Amino acid sequence: MTTPLGEKIKSIILANGPISVTDYFSLCLADPEYGYYKTREPFGRSGDFITAPEISQLFGEMIGIFLVQAWQRHGEPSPVVIAEIGPGRGTMMSDILRVIGKLSPALYDAASVHLVETSERLQKAQQQTLVAHKFKLNWHDSFDTLPDGFLLLVANELFDAIPIRQFVKTAQGFKERLVGLDADGELMFAAGVAGIDPELLPPSAQTAPLGGIFEISPARDAVMAALASRIRATGGTGLIIDYGHMMTGLGDTLQAVREHEFDPPLKHPGEADITSHVDFEQLARRAVTEGLQINGLTYQGDFLLALGLAERTSALGRDKDAETQENIRADAERLAGAGVGKMGELFKVLAVSSPNVALVPFQK
Repeated sequence: MTTPLGEKIKSIILANGPISVTDYFSLCLADPEYGYYKTREPFGRSGDFITAPEISQLFGEMIGIFLVQAWQRHGEPSPVVIAEIGPGRGTMMSDILRVIGKLSPALYDAASVHLVETSERLQKAQQQTLVAHKFKLNWHDSFDTLPDGFLLLVANELFDAIPIRQFVKTAQGFKERLVGLDADGELMFAAGVAGIDPELLPPSAQTAPLGGIFEISPARDAVMAALASRIRATGGTGLIIDYGHMMTGLGDTLQAVREHEFDPPLKHPGEADITSHVDFEQLARRAVTEGLQINGLTYQGDFLLALGLAERTSALGRDKDAETQENIRADAERLAGAGVGKMGELFKVLAVSSPNVALVPFQK
């Protein structure tokens, strides 16, 4: 079975030769005709995947608590720019703003809310979700147009959707991994001729077997640099949440998800969400290079529990029937627990700031 985008990619390869994994990744998500984000409604139970804010309001509430405490640790500056990049349907921001309004009316009053969103369809969904806060809302096509001022920034599952380059170890060293055509005219992975600067490879590359994969993402690096320089310019805190690894290493993490199931990455281009794991060590390194302080890098489960997830779970279930209580508890376990189907260890949380402040829950 092929897809309209699959046919388009095959014709590109027939005309011009194999394409890089970066270009394949970009086409799958953003092709103007058949790209996944142009044609699908990916979020929620009816979509291909479900994000943490859609699982439970507890997720956004804990982030709201984090932002209030960060603002207090920074000395309660005013005015405040609260921004989210890639806000989905607006669910997380709705939960964040509800908590800020309850815990810190002063922060709520001082804040304007800025959503960086390129999809008109999702902008409309966000307008509906956030209608209670409509006088505070502003939309941006690009991060560059955020107004000046102290910034509280959140990005949940942003970096995993930014394309990567892959290099595969061959007898001639690491070579760029490409997508080409096999003898039957079907998409396949192949090694190209372009190499990689050995300085960029981790120490484990020396002993990696033939076929070992190293992933690097100049595009993610550039986004992190832009976020960091903005935070440094006006002061603030950024919170980045995504699935990925704490340390730079080798491994093929390119993956596609279709109807909540893993799908081979070359099988349904344009009809599956394509992502890869985020290298948090590299993001942190870039933030430090740009002059930011790393407040903490931890597992999502530890982060949520330290902010009071367990207590809030009990409070949310109080006076509810047994089934509702069990559902609330199961959702909290999915957000913070370890093991298959749970997000607590797979997802990491990176907090960065300027100037240097001690942030809860990383430093009490």
